[in-house]
Amino acid sequence: MVFPIFRILFRGRTLGNENVPKHGPLVVVANHGSHLDPPFLGHALGRPVAFMAKAELFYIPFLSFVIRACGAYPVSRGASDREAIRTATAKLRAGWATGVFLDGTRQEDGRVNKPMAGAALLSARTGAAIIPVAVINSHRALRKGLFLPRLVAIHLRIGKPIMPPQSRKRIDLDKTTFKLQEAINSMLDEGLMSDK
Repeated sequence: MVFPIFRILFRGRTLGNENVPKHGPLVVVANHGSHLDPPFLGHALGRPVAFMAKAELFYIPFLSFVIRACGAYPVSRGASDREAIRTATAKLRAGWATGVFLDGTRQEDGRVNKPMAGAALLSARTGAAIIPVAVINSHRALRKGLFLPRLVAIHLRIGKPIMPPQSRKRIDLDKTTFKLQEAINSMLDEGLMSDK
């Protein structure tokens, strides 16, 4: 279902698939421009990716079923949600790829603006490598408040793995978080891939 939507309707392309381990725990970290990001990331990476999703979505009957089937788990936004961190840690220890949006919420410009250290903490707790991913143009396809998307090209650039932080100390988590922000925003600056 996701393939024709991503590849045909949004002229989706992916660069850097060779950077994605096929098995084992992996923290997938991306910018967040729209609700299109989670399914497109899971499709483009070629393996299931479990995402934190705002708790309110789990009260919508059909949507709740779909996102749970995709491995999503609830997080209460605006607070340190220890249960969500425990769930993400358990998924990583079970060998899942777990997705984290670095800002924690959608950004109107599609960039990483106010990164949070949750991805670095998950990596430090589990030893899982981190893969930075830039989702290019999704913020133009489905802006906040819109129901119907615009059919613009959406491309994904997958960066090289970043090793876990040296410790769970704030300074080490912040260093890794800053590296991720730089990597993702740099890939966003490279923009859409040409057809050459």
